[in-house]
Amino acid sequence: MTTAKKTTAAGRQGFKTGEAVVYPAHGVGRITAIEEQEIAGYKLELFVVSFEKDKMVLRVPTAKANSVGMRKLAEPELVKKALDVLTGRARIKRTMWSRRAQEYEAKINSGDLISVTEVVRDLYRSEAQPEQSYSERQLYEAALDRVVREISSVNRITETEALKLIEQSLAKSPRRAKADAEAEADAEGDDDVQEEAA
Repeated sequence: MTTAKKTTAAGRQGFKTGEAVVYPAHGVGRITAIEEQEIAGYKLELFVVSFEKDKMVLRVPTAKANSVGMRKLAEPELVKKALDVLTGRARIKRTMWSRRAQEYEAKINSGDLISVTEVVRDLYRSEAQPEQSYSERQLYEAALDRVVREISSVNRITETEALKLIEQSLAKSPRRAKADAEAEADAEGDDDVQEEAA
């Protein structure tokens, strides 16, 4: 009996019941159980991952957990690095929005905390900056939600506290204040041009 337990534990790749994990396409969830099911005559061991906020349950074959990108929560050091990424300058490629949107979505679904944080940084808009389009806002909120959930789980704080940490990091960027001032000047300049055109 002990050997059978050892093999299944090895097949579980270090994941255990009750543990918070990150599933790339859905963000932070919790392994609520490990169960066996018979599918097409094969016995399959599955992680039952619950995403409470989304009211969703996912069953992931234990042998495929790593190949689908399921991972343990980030280490506190990586969370610190992610918060540092937010203080950096937004890097926005000069390509069509549809191409950029695909790249952002791929980063969000990668499950990589730093990549998802880069999306938050690049799509963040302060009050002084122009409004986001609907699709920009959707991607920004999806990325922000993933980062908030992981930071709150790693730091054992509420999602509201995690959001405050993120907002503080976004506000720290010295370039952010400059960008806000430039955006205001551009907006005023655009108004002048439109008046001249009229």
